[in-house]
Amino acid sequence: MAELNIEEARFNMVEQQVRPWEVLNHNILDLMMDVPREAFVPEAYQHLAFADIHVPLAHAQVMMAPKQEGRVLQTLTLKNTDRVLEIGTGSGYLTALLGRLVNHVDSVDIYDTFTKAAEAALKAHNIANVSLNTGDAVSGWNKEVQYDAIVLTGSLPVFNTQFQEQLTIGGRLFVIVGEPPIMEARLITRVSEQEWIEDSVFETSIPALVGAPLPRRFVL
Repeated sequence: MAELNIEEARFNMVEQQVRPWEVLNHNILDLMMDVPREAFVPEAYQHLAFADIHVPLAHAQVMMAPKQEGRVLQTLTLKNTDRVLEIGTGSGYLTALLGRLVNHVDSVDIYDTFTKAAEAALKAHNIANVSLNTGDAVSGWNKEVQYDAIVLTGSLPVFNTQFQEQLTIGGRLFVIVGEPPIMEARLITRVSEQEWIEDSVFETSIPALVGAPLPRRFVL
């Protein structure tokens, strides 16, 4: 793909996909123009780097669509002092965007190949405020630590309150809950030690986190 075509495709991604999906925060739109999404997309799918789809990754995983990534960032109302936990590093693109917006990101993925690839890509683009980890975080990570924001890049068929309990007062959790074909993106804000406010943000559908519990099924 020629250089001019890449920049045109990036512009179209932001203006024709992300902005029309009610992502109007100029800092986020500028950031998505600046951070090269193609650098985090597998080589076999470079032609789909800016497409309005879930780009396939290894291990039957996918990248969120660009408009979903934009909405995640806008919904979390991130500050440059925030400490963020990301469950599901995946390609590392959302990790990079988070790293450019906040003070520090702890990101974890169950697949070591994703962790290593993201480490190389982040280093290549001088994003040094991210700690990458490999492990099973479907039920939480760094449980003794509280975060200003937590984002799950895979869905939860059944909601787990463990993540909201790791928020600071005023902290925000972005999570997608449910099963195909329609899932609910939720923003959960901690307002006190024992109180959280939950808002429905939009409907979508993405694959579940690896190992996420399924709802109990009735068997006749």
